[in-house]
Amino acid sequence: MSGRVTALEPQRRSRDRVNVYLDGEFAFGLARAAAVNLSVGVWLSDEQIARLRADDELERARAKALDFLSYRPRSAEEVREYLERKHFRSDIIEDIMARLRGVGLIDDQAFAQYWVDNRTRFRPRGARLLRHELRQKKVAPEAIEAALEAYDERTALMLAAEQQARRLRHLPEEQFRRRLFQRLARRGFSYELIQEALADCDLPYTHREQSEED
Repeated sequence: MSGRVTALEPQRRSRDRVNVYLDGEFAFGLARAAAVNLSVGVWLSDEQIARLRADDELERARAKALDFLSYRPRSAEEVREYLERKHFRSDIIEDIMARLRGVGLIDDQAFAQYWVDNRTRFRPRGARLLRHELRQKKVAPEAIEAALEAYDERTALMLAAEQQARRLRHLPEEQFRRRLFQRLARRGFSYELIQEALADCDLPYTHREQSEED
């Protein structure tokens, strides 16, 4: 495939990539970052082309990984599986994983803590379910346990109970308590903890009855 570069044209669908033409014929596409040192008239050997294409694959994998991480933190295994689904070579994936770890963008301990904190703030749930979720994301057991070490499950339960009680307060008392118990159990809280917590709190169960009393 060796030849002389006769044109470098931006791709229509991706302005971050260029099409490389050798001897008047399209040869291959490259990320702009990988093509930065190319110019019309340069002769490329087969070895140089292979190196350029390897650099391009590395750059594409890096861009894909950064985009994947831009939405929320990810576990190391989530990033690895994502790159595998994109069909990058294993050596490229290992290179990207090492780079991301090196700059702190992949850190399973930090990810586990983020996951626990985020769930606590927005969708409180029991430690059992949190542990299950983190295992599904293939976070190391020691990172999971470290993130849950200071987890206040009772406080999380009360937050979840308050959230659900607002949604269920229109129901009759018996149905209200049954539904509330079921929803908290589905959030991963133990039956014993639910019973203990609900016995110690006074959650209103009907907005209508409260209004009448007022």
